Amino acid sequence: MNTATASKIESHRRLCLIKDYKETNHWIDTLELAVNEFQHFSLIEKQLIKNIETSNTMLALRRKFTLNMASFCKYEQEIKTEIEYGKTEYNDSRAKVHEIKRLQFVQLIRELHDFRIKFYTLLERYKR
Repeated sequence: MNTATASKIESHRRLCLIKDYKETNHWIDTLELAVNEFQHFSLIEKQLIKNIETSNTMLALRRKFTLNMASFCKYEQEIKTEIEYGKTEYNDSRAKVHEIKRLQFVQLIRELHDFRIKFYTLLERYKR
């Protein structure tokens, strides 16, 4: 393989890894915002709704989001290390790993959306 082709392959590998790194960083930021949102939900629940089931659901989701955020941070570090020091080819198996992480993130966002709908439905009971 000539140097131009090897350079092009390396450039493409780095580009794919950088894209994955940026996307993972976005996931972490989104989950951080969600965890902060749960703090606000918790205040509303304690002051207005006062439902232990809702409180426990929020706590469980917040823990789940925090644990997944840690998992994504670890994955982000792995990508960063691979960008800086790795020489592993970016192939289908590497792309599948990232796709699994993406599906995991999408599932978390769906759970957040479902919780928001339930929470706002609880709030509809209250009138001014």
